[in-house]
Amino acid sequence: MANENFSKSLSDKPFSRNWFVSYGSLVIGTFILALGYAFFMTPYKIIPGGIYGISIVLHHKFGFPVGMGALCFNLPLTLLGLKLLGPRFGVKTFIGFILTALFTDGLVLVLGENPLQLQDEVLLASIFGGVVMGIGVGLIFRARASSGGSDVIASILSKYTKIPLGTQLMIVDSCIVLVGFVVFQDWKIPLYSWLTIFIMGKVIDMVLRGFSDDKAVFIISDKAEEIRQMIVYELKRGGTLLDGKGMFSKTEKEVIFTVVNRRYIPDLQQMISKIDDKAFVTIVDAYEILGEGFKSLREKVS
Repeated sequence: MANENFSKSLSDKPFSRNWFVSYGSLVIGTFILALGYAFFMTPYKIIPGGIYGISIVLHHKFGFPVGMGALCFNLPLTLLGLKLLGPRFGVKTFIGFILTALFTDGLVLVLGENPLQLQDEVLLASIFGGVVMGIGVGLIFRARASSGGSDVIASILSKYTKIPLGTQLMIVDSCIVLVGFVVFQDWKIPLYSWLTIFIMGKVIDMVLRGFSDDKAVFIISDKAEEIRQMIVYELKRGGTLLDGKGMFSKTEKEVIFTVVNRRYIPDLQQMISKIDDKAFVTIVDAYEILGEGFKSLREKVS
């Protein structure tokens, strides 16, 4: 009952602002994803894993429309996923893979089989295809939907084999890429395909996490109070003081945690060095900062 109430709390009220944003993101995402399949993947026999990878192979071997071929796989797979895994795949997932199929075949019908005419520039197709499809899938994920296909297969296999879902997804997509290699008898196809899958994954992460120039900084020093004052009064930044203990000496120490823009990192390092040149400083990428002084959680999810 608690999970059911939680799921309801995550759902968007029909025709509210969030509802329009969510479904708008889903429609735009499926259209951009379809652009990737129609413009970059299908004409150059690039197999980006998933159900569309299989559909592209069938298209070139037997002439089946890519979108309709994927739809014929996605519909029974998702229904099977509903039966075996429960109501994990909602209405948006069905809408997502139906729209992707319609957009993909519609673009081919209107613009032709090879609208960009890149000729032998398969590398360009694999790179830009990965970027375009990564943006599309990222928007679909932000709408809390799924593109269906191989993630359904991976979820089912993960349940019965106990292998982690991410590993299963890589296995499934790699097997589909190798099918393309066997069918087309071209060793370059899996190389271009894996490059596309890699780029696509990175772009999906960027779309989901956003772009940020901020860095998270952890500082451990015997002169933590002086460094704190420098950060607050000279850099005009806030932060948090954490209680720490040395692993070997077990000496109690204060740990300073703060977030600064990367352009201020050299200044911060120089200031820390002047106060305590033996300070232990860790700087990591902060892909997204939510909370007071930054973008609020409400803005993020709305």
